[in-house]
Amino acid sequence: MATLIRSKLSNKLTNAATAVSNKSQAKVSGMFARMGFQAATDEEALGFAACDDLDYDHRQGMQMDILTSDEMGGEGSGDGGALEGDSHYQRDGTGPPHSASKDGGSTNELTEVRPRITAWEAGWNVTNAIQGMFVLGLPYAILHGGYLGLFLIIFAAVVCCYTGKILISCLYEEDEDGQLVRVRDSYVDIANACCAPRFPALGGHIVNVAQIIELVMTCILYVVVSGNLMYNSFPNMPISQKSWAIIATAALLPCAFLKNLKAVSKFSLLCTMAHFVINILVIAYCLSRARDWAWDKVKFYIDVKKFPISIGIIVFSYTSQIFLPSLEGNMQNRAEFHCMMNWTHIAACILKGLFALVAYLTWADETKEVITDNLPPTIRAVVNLFLVAKALLSYPLPFFAAVEVLEKTFFNDGGRAYFPDCYGGDGRLKSWGLTLRCILVVFTLLMAIYVPHFALLMGLTGSLTGAGLCFLLPSLFHLKLLWRKLLWHQVFFDVAIFVIGGICSISGFIHSMEGLIEAFKYNIEE
Repeated sequence: MATLIRSKLSNKLTNAATAVSNKSQAKVSGMFARMGFQAATDEEALGFAACDDLDYDHRQGMQMDILTSDEMGGEGSGDGGALEGDSHYQRDGTGPPHSASKDGGSTNELTEVRPRITAWEAGWNVTNAIQGMFVLGLPYAILHGGYLGLFLIIFAAVVCCYTGKILISCLYEEDEDGQLVRVRDSYVDIANACCAPRFPALGGHIVNVAQIIELVMTCILYVVVSGNLMYNSFPNMPISQKSWAIIATAALLPCAFLKNLKAVSKFSLLCTMAHFVINILVIAYCLSRARDWAWDKVKFYIDVKKFPISIGIIVFSYTSQIFLPSLEGNMQNRAEFHCMMNWTHIAACILKGLFALVAYLTWADETKEVITDNLPPTIRAVVNLFLVAKALLSYPLPFFAAVEVLEKTFFNDGGRAYFPDCYGGDGRLKSWGLTLRCILVVFTLLMAIYVPHFALLMGLTGSLTGAGLCFLLPSLFHLKLLWRKLLWHQVFFDVAIFVIGGICSISGFIHSMEGLIEAFKYNIEE
């Protein structure tokens, strides 16, 4: 009897120990199988596969919910997203089309509102931004910088091309298959990603402020230079520079009706054509005076007080980073973006360098802030008319970009918008939204009237926001988001650009402000 009892107890203990051992072995085996060290049993493998499938489906469902809410809340507002890219997850630059717009419209209607642009059209926009009116101030930069100013024109082209590319690389991340996926749409998205999770919106606010200042100042400069050119073209007419600026602004009011980037690209193409005509006319006149070129005036010394302003002028003449995420997102073939950046910046570097050097050699120490003011009256009138046309045609690009930033920040930001949507249910701009656009045009006029100093405004803007958006922020964001994937020389380039850009920005801002204060104090005219 005792033997039978011991036998039963032994069997129960053995069975219990076996069960515990099997459960422990199953857990350990499953854990190691997940880590990849050994294979689990068939039942465990099926169990873990089922769990993984459920977890994957759950995460995918949450991800699609987020994407759907983003599409419905932030991108379907008529023309408000014309500068943005497509959905958050786009493989190789292409992604599934949006299913519906904010007002319930079809995909075809949304596609018609936001047509794609080719690499050439994107190139015209970039060329218009970096090869625009501000080339007129480059000979003035050579005046205060000599050969070092000429070197900076080349150096700024290389750096701005590089920072433009790394800025776009921050829009992408690799998925599970190692393919690049576009997970961000704008400069603001990149800034927010860098400041997350502690301050998820701080970076976007900083970039928005810098973008708005940069774009609005660019618009102001176009109005300033238009008034300046017309006044110097017809000095005998009883019309002041401020009156010419008002006339130019009246011609710019139709910009308030712009709807998409496709229309802006057409203006950029006309601007580029006008720019080449202007360069040919000015360089042809300078070549006619080649015998009188003052090579001895071009030296390696720099004006310590004026040269930082020249740095701001040169940097500002290359600013295009604020447009790049929008342009790349609207390109038909995004793989052509790097090639487009290369040829646009190479062409800009060559033309700017030749233009600045030849113009300075012609007039030397008499070089003025706007180089066309040095031309004889007859040629000056013809060239200035082309320049005014170019300025008026260049105005729509920064104006449209500024409107997009303001609308997205204050009106089209879903439930976080400060004001109601400025677009109606049919995607059309409301009357009060159109009024706000017209107010922005008038604001650029008022600023142009009260601060009519072209070179100093260029230097101030280039030092304050140009260096930040072109040098500091792209290199900083690149280091933050892609640190683990960068090679040592990429890290070195980013750090060097950040340090040099910071020094140039601070010194240029201080000296530009001193110049503006001096101009107002002594009532100095251009």
